[in-house]
Formats: sequence, C-alpha cells, structure tokens
Amino acid sequence: MPSSAAVDDYLKVVYQHTEWQDERITPSQLAQQLGLAPSSVTEMVQKLAAAGLVDHRRYGPIRLTEGGAHRAAAIVRRHRLVETWLVREYGYTWDEVHDEAEILEHALSDRLLDRIDAQLGRPRFDPHGDAIPDAAGRTERVPFIMLGDAPAGHFARVLRVSDRDPQLLRELDRLGVDVGRELTVVDATAPALDVRFAGDSDAVALPREAYDAIWLSA
Repeated sequence: MPSSAAVDDYLKVVYQHTEWQDERITPSQLAQQLGLAPSSVTEMVQKLAAAGLVDHRRYGPIRLTEGGAHRAAAIVRRHRLVETWLVREYGYTWDEVHDEAEILEHALSDRLLDRIDAQLGRPRFDPHGDAIPDAAGRTERVPFIMLGDAPAGHFARVLRVSDRDPQLLRELDRLGVDVGRELTVVDATAPALDVRFAGDSDAVALPREAYDAIWLSA
C-alpha cells in the first residue's frame, strides 16, 4: 500500500468532489485534480479499492466506502482546522494557508488537534467557508446558489469561496469579498459581474473567474 499521506490525498479529493454537488468523481477528473497521469491514478484507485476504502468499477465513478469516508473526513477536518488556526492565530491570509496545511495535516497528533479545535471554539467552517467535519466526521450542507447562477436582485450571504486560485483569492480580498459578508447581485450576466455589498451604495465589479468560485446562500 502507498504511503499514508498519498492515500489521504486521494481520499480527500474524492470526498471534496461531492461536498457541494452529488455527482461522483471519475478517474479522469481525479487525475486532473491531482495533476497525475491517468494510468497512475487508475493503479492507485485499484489499491484503494483492494484496501476497502473506495468502490469502483472499470470506467465508472469512484465512491468512498464507509471506512474511506470516515478516513477522508478525518483528514479534511485536520486540513481545515489547521487553515483556520493559521489565519486566526498566526496572521496568515486565506490565499496562503493551503500549502502549509497540506504539510501540517499529517504531522499533528490527535491530542494536539483537539487542543487546537478547543482553542478556536470548535469552529464549523474554515476561512474559505468549507465545513469542518466534527470528530465523528459529520457535516451539514446548507442550501446555496452559485454566484453565476444568481438572478439580479438576489440578496445573499457569501457561504464559500473556492481556494483553487490564490491570485483570485487575493483579488477578491482586495475588492472586499469575504465569507459571511452580505451582498446583492446587481448583474451576473456576461460580460458583467457586479455586486453591491450590504451598507454600500456603489456596485463592485468582480473578475469573471469569480463566476463559478463563489457560493451564496440560496
């Protein structure tokens, strides 16, 4: 079996794929997200299936087993607690924490992780708005709409901002976008992407990359 860290990285991506939608991830999508050759991913998925962590039939999507889901939720919990810890206690910005958390999530003991969780007040969401699984692996998906699908006049709270593009995170931060901030969609039809933050009179033009990178309350 490959290293524990490698296994966790695979399980984490499979887990995250269905957090905000229900379609299961395919091997080709998994290879793309991990930046690996499809042949390498196919081999690894076969090993994960043999270990009882995923269910997968040839050419079909990948599903976590009960054991795989429990392990995936545990590593996702570690990653997001570390991100929250770095932002709150050490002044990291939300575009800086992912790579640090990738390293630290494998290094912390369960005891230290629980101390960090308690110190932070048992947070439910990380700096990007992603749910932090509890110690039993439970999370709750709230009703949402993507910014690009929201009609003009839709008043909402920012639930989540994708952490895939650090440069976009920096630009959104500069423009005032933050998890929990309330806004009204002024226009989300191409080529415009304008919102007005609660309490402000002027609209703000967001970059087009934000179209499918911001989750709003439904």
